[in-house]
Formats: sequence, structure tokens, C-alpha cells
Amino acid sequence: MKVLVAPLDWGLGHATRCVPVIREFLRQGAQVELAVTDSYAPLYREIFPELKKHTAPSYGIVYPKHGFNMGLWLLKNSVHLNRVVEYEHHYAEEMVRRHGFDILFSDNRFGFYSAKAFSIYMTHQCRIAFPALFSKFEGIGVHWHRKKMENFDQVWIPDLRDAPGYAGAMSHVKNYTVPVRYAGPLSRFTELENLSEIMGETPKDLNVVAVISGVEPARSTFERKLRELLSQVPGNHVVILGKPGAEKRSWTEGNVQFFSHLETSEFARTVRRARWIVSRGGYSTVMDMAVLGASCIFVPTPGQYEQVVLSRALSRAGYAVDVSAGRLSLETLRQAMESSVKLPKPPAQNLLTPLVQEALKQV
Repeated sequence: MKVLVAPLDWGLGHATRCVPVIREFLRQGAQVELAVTDSYAPLYREIFPELKKHTAPSYGIVYPKHGFNMGLWLLKNSVHLNRVVEYEHHYAEEMVRRHGFDILFSDNRFGFYSAKAFSIYMTHQCRIAFPALFSKFEGIGVHWHRKKMENFDQVWIPDLRDAPGYAGAMSHVKNYTVPVRYAGPLSRFTELENLSEIMGETPKDLNVVAVISGVEPARSTFERKLRELLSQVPGNHVVILGKPGAEKRSWTEGNVQFFSHLETSEFARTVRRARWIVSRGGYSTVMDMAVLGASCIFVPTPGQYEQVVLSRALSRAGYAVDVSAGRLSLETLRQAMESSVKLPKPPAQNLLTPLVQEALKQV
């Protein structure tokens, strides 16, 4: 049974949350190959060096300088994005024809399906988040996304079946027209061999660990801001730059240690050493931090309304602190660090196993 997994190249979280899916397919005896862009290839070479990798089409997402222009940017580039979707669909059909894949697994790639293979689509954002001024049009977004899902045989949602789960209203929408399965929260850390050791008595000898992620130019703006702020905050800090393709190196500037990239086990250990995690509010990050029991300050990427909605919801529930990028300052960071929050621990049961077994039987 051959499976081809293709994550969207719009933030590293799409790649990391596919890790437990890939592991489960392998555990069930499937032959798994990966369709990835150059930005994700180094991460997968590290985690799955033995798996064959194909070069997937890239969406080439570059954020506008000002986040509030994101809606206009998407509208302006809609023709380009539609062409990428059309091209990736032709690419998917060609991969099935040439290599005989039985199952295509798409993480948020709208065009990655085939009439000749069992096609699975994974997303947590069934209700696409709109800016507050346009929230009344969310129903249109739900309908549009539902139509995209109809090209697939199944839809997997990486959240709990019972609302609110971790993604709240975004992942709990009624009246689907295709079979929907809830896969539970997915994190690359759940099956670390030494996770129990890491989760044990780890000394909290770091004040802040900042995790940099996202696409440019917002990513570099976030990095520069945290460099400036952490140098003024007492204690020892770590900044993980999230550049798996870069040369692995580390250096220290004052009270801040920088890492270009940390392997999965060391990343988890570093997070456990921190009193606070400062990061973007992407959903995959939320799932990872929940598994690691972290106390988080989320700074949503400007214009990425999914992160804004998710971060605010977690803040209202008392699970995390929400600080908008425009308000991030020494004062707001210090105020956030006076809070007492922690993400709820994910359930112990693995919901992926029966899903993968069901998918393999469909072929």
C-alpha cells in the first residue's frame, strides 16, 4: 500500500503536524513517500531520512509588509493561488499515474487529490477566520471550503470531536458533505522515545524561550523585536530561529542564546526548561505546547486572522496570554509574564490508529 503525504508550505506547522500521521501509516505497514517543498525537506530528512521525497509545488506565500493588508493581498494574488492549486492537482494525478500511489494525504493543499487514489484532506480551519469587520461573511468562507472538501474522499480534523476542543469554532462546523473524522490533537512530540524523561523533573533555568516561525517578512520582524526585548528582560533566554535548512549553529548575545534549529528531542527539552514560551499563535504550535505542558504568550502573525481568533479564545479561557504584535513591548511582555496560565493536557488515547486503519481498508 503506497501513501504520498503532502503538507502545505505555509508555515512549518503543516509539516510538523504531519509527523504523527506519517508514523502511524508506517506503523500500519504502508509504504510512505513525501511530497515536500525545499523549505520542508531538511526537517523531513532529519526525522525520516529513509523515506523517499518528491519536490512538491510551492505556493510561494510572502506576507505583505503590513498585516492588515493580508485580505487585499490574497485578493490580488487569487489568480496566482488558483493556478498553483490547478497545477498541484495535475501534479497529484501524475504522481498517482507514474508511481501507483493508493492514498494521497493532503495537509491543507486544496488541489492534492486524485480520482484514482483514496484522497484525504486534513485541516483544522473548517471555518476560515475573517477580520472582525467582515465576520458576517464567514458563512461564505465555510461554504467555499466545504466545496473544496468535496474533491476528497475523507476530511481529517486535528482536534477533539467535542467542542470547543483546541481550535474552538474553527474546527467544529456542521453539515459536511463528505465523511469527516476527528483525529485528535497532533504533535511531533507525542511519540518521542524519551518524552517521559523530558516531562519529568526538568529545572526551569530559562526565563523565556522564543520560537520564531512563519513566512516573511513577518517572521524577521518578529525575530528583531524579540532580540530587542529579551536583552532587557532579566534572566537567561533562548531564541530558536526555526531554520531547519540553515547550518546548525548557536551563539550567545548577552543573556540570550540563539539556535538556528534544534532537533525534535532537544527542542522539547528546551521548552520544558522555560518558564515562558513566546511564539506565534499557529494551531500546530498550540498542539505542540499543549503536549509539552508549556505556559505560553502568543503573538499572532499580523493579518493571519486564524491565529488572532485562536489566541484570543485561548486567552479568554485562561490557557495562554494573547499579545498582539502591535502591542508587543517591554511593558506588555512583563505584564504577560505575571500571569498564571497553562494549556490543557491532550487526552492520552491515540485517535489516529483507527483512522489510518480505516483509510487503508478503503483502497
